[in-house]
Amino acid sequence: MEQLAIHQYLVDYFTAGGCQILECRPGFLKVKLTVALDKLLMNRPFYWHYIEKIGREPETQVLALKTVQTEEEGDFIHFGSPRLHQIFASTKNLARYVRLYEERPASGKTQTPLYPWLGMNVKVSFQCNLKKDFLFSLGLNLFNGTILNHFQEKLESLPLTPKIPDYCYTLTPMIKPQSGLRRLEAVIEQVIAQEDFRWAEEARERLQNDLDLLERFYEDLDPETYGAAYEKEKQSLIDLYEPKIQTHIINGGLFYLTEHAMHNF
Repeated sequence: MEQLAIHQYLVDYFTAGGCQILECRPGFLKVKLTVALDKLLMNRPFYWHYIEKIGREPETQVLALKTVQTEEEGDFIHFGSPRLHQIFASTKNLARYVRLYEERPASGKTQTPLYPWLGMNVKVSFQCNLKKDFLFSLGLNLFNGTILNHFQEKLESLPLTPKIPDYCYTLTPMIKPQSGLRRLEAVIEQVIAQEDFRWAEEARERLQNDLDLLERFYEDLDPETYGAAYEKEKQSLIDLYEPKIQTHIINGGLFYLTEHAMHNF
């Protein structure tokens, strides 16, 4: 499921970035980059300096990405891969927040209410000397408090537009977006609390074993001469093994949807 979520995230990312999707099938994606994303992702500063200096039309690169291990050409993308971390980081330079409206079929001049949803994509990292990442996509109905998981995937089936459609109006949120964000963060905390924490216990056991070895190594050495080295190695072991849980909001937005948009999920 993680690889499916990554694939869908990549499709959303490059589509939102205005890239041309050359090929898209399960486990594989090939895109023609825009100028902005070529500059962000492809590390070609000398090329862009030269092109912009002479005023020549640029040729952006084609990027092939695969979320299933195969022999075909392309970067294998998974949690922990440098390319995926680069893409996550690049969202800081792009729009991390969107506002979109659901389009509806024309049906005369009947006014249609659109309900406000707060969507949030979050990466949760469980880290010690090993690391495991999870991607969560949550949606909160700011009008009635409904919370849905896999929200981004559900949005994919809906026609969305940055401009409010004709004969539609938005309902005023009963829940403030800031309060809604705290609710979604609480959901993430509940999910984390239900995880099996044996990995953290095992990490602390490995830490204690290595600290014991370090203690025995230095116990007969002069503290004045080797004390600083001992403290430095001890801190390095703590930094390496000490369990940490980190959350990072990748992006999010407000989505105004019709009343029954999410009823089929």
